[in-house]
Amino acid sequence: MFSRELKKGSTELLVLSLLLARPRHGYEIGKLIEARSGGKLTFRIASLYPMLRRLEGRGLIQGRWVEKPGEMRRRFYRLTAEGRRFLRKERALWREFIAVVSRVAGVERA
Repeated sequence: MFSRELKKGSTELLVLSLLLARPRHGYEIGKLIEARSGGKLTFRIASLYPMLRRLEGRGLIQGRWVEKPGEMRRRFYRLTAEGRRFLRKERALWREFIAVVSRVAGVERA
């Protein structure tokens, strides 16, 4: 429903926000984004994994392989302290961005 470019700019914020609550694996992250957006935001699961690796490389999240009997091995990601600081700043920037765009586009009341 939304353009690829619009989603591209928000994916990190969405993923980090979901990891704030608890560690999650990539498939769960993708399905949660879809469910919480009422199906309006969908991501190919395979496209999330390179982004998760980038976030891990930047020290914002940390991954750990988990094996359970009878289940596939999964990599669970958790937010690091640096990731929490980054998320706090990103949320503030998004709030400001949304407010400015709303004012300019005439979406909010004066």
